[in-house]
Parts: sequence; structure tokens; C-alpha cells
Amino acid sequence: MSISPSSPSTQPPKPDSPWAPLAARLFRALWIAQLVSNIGSWMQMVGAQWLLIGHDAALVTLVQTASSLPVVLLALPSGVVADRYDRRGVLLTAQLVMLAVSGLLTALAFADALTPVLLLVLTFLLGCGTALMGPAWQAIQPELVERRQLGQAAALGGVNMNLARAVGPAVGGVVVAAAGAGAVFAFNAASYLGIAVVLMLWRRPRAVATAAGGEKLLSALDAGRRYVRYAPDVRRVLLRMALFIPGGAALWALLPLVASRSLHLGSGGYGLLLGAVGVGAVAGAFVLPRSNRVLGANGTLCGGALVFASVLVVLATVRIPWLVTVALLFAGLAWIGVLSTLNAAMQTRLPGWVRARGLAVYLLVFQGGQALVAPLWGALADRLGLAVPLLTGSTLLLLSAISVRRWPLHGTEGVDPSPSEHWPVPPLVFEPGPTTGPVLITVSYRVAPGSETAFSDCMDHVARSRRRTGALTWGLYQDGQDPGHFIENYLVASWSEHLAQHSDRLTRTDRRYEERARRLLVPGARPEVTHAFDASSGPVVPATTHPSWKADGAQ
Repeated sequence: MSISPSSPSTQPPKPDSPWAPLAARLFRALWIAQLVSNIGSWMQMVGAQWLLIGHDAALVTLVQTASSLPVVLLALPSGVVADRYDRRGVLLTAQLVMLAVSGLLTALAFADALTPVLLLVLTFLLGCGTALMGPAWQAIQPELVERRQLGQAAALGGVNMNLARAVGPAVGGVVVAAAGAGAVFAFNAASYLGIAVVLMLWRRPRAVATAAGGEKLLSALDAGRRYVRYAPDVRRVLLRMALFIPGGAALWALLPLVASRSLHLGSGGYGLLLGAVGVGAVAGAFVLPRSNRVLGANGTLCGGALVFASVLVVLATVRIPWLVTVALLFAGLAWIGVLSTLNAAMQTRLPGWVRARGLAVYLLVFQGGQALVAPLWGALADRLGLAVPLLTGSTLLLLSAISVRRWPLHGTEGVDPSPSEHWPVPPLVFEPGPTTGPVLITVSYRVAPGSETAFSDCMDHVARSRRRTGALTWGLYQDGQDPGHFIENYLVASWSEHLAQHSDRLTRTDRRYEERARRLLVPGARPEVTHAFDASSGPVVPATTHPSWKADGAQ
């Protein structure tokens, strides 16, 4: 038996339905397996935090840090791995690693040999598996559903996590009270098997599985960094996440202490509080499509931050469990609204060749932000009580909401990350090796009179396109004797890097930027392109045969 990504269900939902991606058989199978695994993860989180509940607040919050910190350390290398190797294999490896660590955690718990240090170390190792899995999991989504359904798929991912949050903590609290932490650790270990089985049955197309490039680790890391640096739309999504997470993380870091110290609840009560957040998030999946239609993405981000800020005020001031539970329903709704909006924004802006690395940076900001601020919230709670960090987090969220007007998400009009491949391969008179370089590409333009300023403005977008796809340096120069003559040049590290620009890195958006600039040229004028190779240690080919190639549109 095998599973194909495009296998439909017998009665697929309507294309605009929140559940439309579930019509794809593989997406549905992975979604169900992930739900079981997420339930196990939340059960384990409750067990781990409750084992430490008698210790200092900072130690309790370190459970969240231990699970999130690996993303800070490994997200970017994991993104490179997911872009270079078969993503199915990467995901399967991560599942087996987490299964082994969870098995050890279970054995130590049943043997009553699990100290706080061992618990945090093994939680950290589980986080390493999650860090390895995260970029690859996010990057395969466009292989599972149509591009127009990526927003719905992101929302369903949020539903999955929060449905697990609604069920897992409540069940985990009951199981911990009845059978001890070892039982929830055992369930979590078994839960990894479902995803592993589905991945083994996935018939991933060979062309997709072998598409990863042969970049070295450091070069691949630098390519991902360069792409994010010169992609304003991507940077804006990361900024919005960075402004939301510090305040939002206060709830997850301090909720165990709110349950035990403020509301005097046991592990079952704490599980129910987390469950309320999950129920609210599941409800939010139904509200989100209408919210985005009415408020737009930026309105959803602003409203979500305001609602979450209000919930933190309730946690800081209210001591009635049922009122806190009701407030947490709205926290779940706001959480999924913000995160689904940002996740969908990243998915729709990243091209396939760098998708995992871009999403790794996204996960770095998301998980890393939580890992860094969680112990700070715990330390504040130890010194000043729970009210101060909760109200401080609320203030940060209020500032995040206000900042949406100053730094909104950019619209997606005209954004198309699909590969373009509109540059033909340059017919050189010799065949450079993959590592031959650096390569200097020079493009000469004849701009129509009166269009010089407009052309220069258009080339700003082209410059970012060149740098995103591999240019180390870029420059645009105007001839001092002929103002209509412009010369563009940029340096690429190697011939293989430049061929990657030709084959799969350029997108349809990049092509539109080039076409806008070229509409300003003298009618009938064609850009003249040359490729020059480093000759500082001697010519690559004899000087008499060194090429100077000119062609329309070729780079």
C-alpha cells in the first residue's frame, strides 16, 4: 500500500471550505497522524511541568525553554538539510530520533530515576528532533495541497495543534493523577509511530525527492540568509512575529503557575485550562476565514494581539477558575488567528528552492523567541509575583497591536514564487566547472530618453532579485558621456550558483521586475550581456577565444 499526494477523498469539501485541504489523501493521513503525535506531546508537556511544579518558577518555565531552545540552535542547519536532501527521509529520521528519546524518558520515569536535570536534558533532545522536523514539515505543504489552499492548510495546522492542546493537557492531567508521568511519556513515544508509517507509505515523486542542490553547508546557510535579507515581504512577516511572541509567550510560560498558585488547581485543572485554549483555537479556525475577509490580514493581527493582551490582564487579576477558563477560550482564538495568518504569509512568499531555509528562520523567531523570554517571565514571577510579568506581557502585546499601522504586512498582489526559468543557458565557447568563479555578469541597457529616473527606480527591485538568487555584489552605473546608457553588473560566487539562477531560483515575480525595467528601454533595443571569469591567476581560456556573448534577455 502507498499514498499519493493527489489522491482525493470520495466527497471532497468545497474549494473555499476551511477543510478543503483534507480532500488530499496524503495531507489528510499526515494531519491525523500529526494530531495523535501532538496530543502525545501536550500530554508529555503536562507531565514534565507537573513533575517540577514544587520547584522554583524559573525551573518550571525551563521546560518550555528546553523544548524551544533547540530551534534557536538547529533551525537554520535543519532548513539547509531539508532543502538539500529528501524531505521525506528527513522527516522519517526525526520521528525515529524522537521515538528513541521518548522511550528512554519513559523507562527512567517508570524506574523512578528521572531527576529534574535528566528531564530537562531529554526534553531538550526531543526539541532537537522537533527542530530537525520543523522546516521540512512546513516545506512539504505545497507538495500536499494546491497553492491557493496554503492558507487553509496553515489554519488546519493550527487547528491540529490546538485540538491537541484541547485534548492532550486534559487527558494528560488525568493520566498523571491516576498513573503517574511515566504513562504519558509512554503514550507520547508510541504517538511518533503513526507519522513514521504514513511517511513510509508516501510515494514522493522522484523528481521532487532528488531536486536538492549540491551546495555546501555554509554556502547554503549564506544563500538562505541572503534571500531573507533581500526579501522585504519575508522580513516584514518575521518582524510581525518578533513583535507578537514576547508578550504571547507569557501565557504559556506562566499558565502552570497561574493554575497552581493563583487558582489552586491540581494537574487536572491545569490540563483543563490548556484545553480551554485549544477549544478556542479550534473555534478560531471557523472564524478565521471570515475575519480575514472582513478585517484583512493586518486587522486580524491587530485584533488578535489586543484580545491576547486582554486575556493576560484577566490572568493577572482574576482568581475565579471558570472566568479564567472563559478568557482562555478567547486566547486560543487570538493565537490561531495571528499564527495562521503569519504562517500562510510565509508559505505564499517563499520559492521552493529556499522554502525550508526561509521557514527555518520563521521557526527560529517563533520558537526561539519563546525559549529566550520564558525564563525571564519565570524570574520576574519569582521576584515580583505573577501579576507583574502578566501585565508586562499584556503591555508588549498592546504595543504590537499599535505597531501594525506602522509596519503592516505587505499585500500579495503580484507575488508569484513559482519558478520562471526565463533565462536561457549562455552558450560559452568552453565549459566552466561548477566551482569556477567568481563570475562577473554585465548587462548593458539603452534607456529611452526621459525614462532614466523611472528605470533606476525599477532596477531597485531587480537588484534585490539578483541578490536574493545569488549575487554577492550588485551595481548600476550610468555612462558619463551617454546618459541613456546604463550598465548593470553583479558578481556570483561560482558558475554553479549562476546556473542555479537560470534553472530554478528565478521566480515569476523576478521576471515581472525585469520586464518592467525593460519596457523603459529604447524601442527595439536589446540588453547586451557578457559573462567574465576571474583571470587574476591567468586566463581561463586563451585570450583569442574568450567569449563576449550578447543575447536578448539572457544573463
